[in-house]
Amino acid sequence: MASQDTTKDVTEISRTPYQLDISQTTRACDVLLKHIGDERKRRTIAAPPKPNLLSAKVDDDEAGEQGRDQDETPVWLIATTKKHVVDRPRLKPGKISLPHPLNNGSSSTICLITSDPQSVYTDALAQPSFPDSLRKHITRVIGLKQLKANYKMFEARRQLKAEHDIFLCDDRVVTYLPQVLGKVFFKDGSKRPVPVNIAGAAARDGSRKKNESNSIQPRKSTKDETGNGVGQSERLVNEINKALTSALIHLAPGTSTAVKVGNAAFTAEMCTDNLRAVVNGLTEKYITNGWRNIRALHIKGPSTMAFPIWLAEQLWEDEDDVLEYEKKKFVGKDQKSLKGSGLAGAIRQDLDPMQPDPSDGVGELKRKAGETQSDGPRKAAKSKRTAEAEATIAADTLLRKSKLKQQKAEAMAAAVDAIG
Repeated sequence: MASQDTTKDVTEISRTPYQLDISQTTRACDVLLKHIGDERKRRTIAAPPKPNLLSAKVDDDEAGEQGRDQDETPVWLIATTKKHVVDRPRLKPGKISLPHPLNNGSSSTICLITSDPQSVYTDALAQPSFPDSLRKHITRVIGLKQLKANYKMFEARRQLKAEHDIFLCDDRVVTYLPQVLGKVFFKDGSKRPVPVNIAGAAARDGSRKKNESNSIQPRKSTKDETGNGVGQSERLVNEINKALTSALIHLAPGTSTAVKVGNAAFTAEMCTDNLRAVVNGLTEKYITNGWRNIRALHIKGPSTMAFPIWLAEQLWEDEDDVLEYEKKKFVGKDQKSLKGSGLAGAIRQDLDPMQPDPSDGVGELKRKAGETQSDGPRKAAKSKRTAEAEATIAADTLLRKSKLKQQKAEAMAAAVDAIG
């Protein structure tokens, strides 16, 4: 019996529309990656790189850098919801662990922005327990005071952004960074500092109690609060690895959320695995009401069309969101044109026989006569109007579903044609 119940549950899950079609998603990723590669080749042929006049041959490091930039063309998941997910933007992004990390380059450099004093984290990096494979990527540790003092100029901030590939920051100072770093880092979001919890729960609880009376300046960490060197090193390693192997979820007021799930160097299967993990994380943790609040899921590149991988059949989240309405007759100019004519009173009596007609003297008599009539005909007319409205709504729903299915079929046909 247990095996039969399990088989039944699996069958019901496989039939539910609230899940990704893996084969369709893989095909869409394959088409998108091929399109990105073809566009890159077309741009290279149309505008070949200018030769370096200062040297006879291109430096190997420069060529490797160009290849890496081409391979890092991002692939985005665009999730469109039926209702707003949050009511205000958040500086601290959410994190969803990926089976295939995005930041796995062997030559990537990391800049760590910490609270003061920064010597606590510099000593933690120098501990023997800190892995060398991660230490060689962290090329700079900078405190908040030093960041404020040395990077006031716009050109200095641009140089700092160009020197490093990834920026990590203590999550206790992330609210100060938009004012300190400005639009150089926060306009496009390509190198926006990723907050990490490197202080620990004990230090965080202590800082919350201490900063209740004064929360103007970020709290300074000490060795006594953050633990010994070994514990601080292990905590720092875990948080950095978590930030490097996760997809960042930046939620903002609106119905559209973009999440980076891969790049041009990935295979279609790798992108599909990451898409599956991100969609599951979004529906379980970040999007209210999960799948029922999702309207559409698309994947796209920086300058490509959006490929649909899932479309909702209903445009609303709940049946209560659908409002019934009746068309009003003689609104605006039509109603004004009837003023002063003999038809105004007749139309008013047809719409509401209980209302007296001021154009003649028998309005009061008609009102009294209407009061003596039974309410049976009115209830019958009202129920008839309700039935007609429900039939209209049902017809509109079927029409919308058929249009959505037709759009999905046309999109898939276009994707298949693009492969050919």
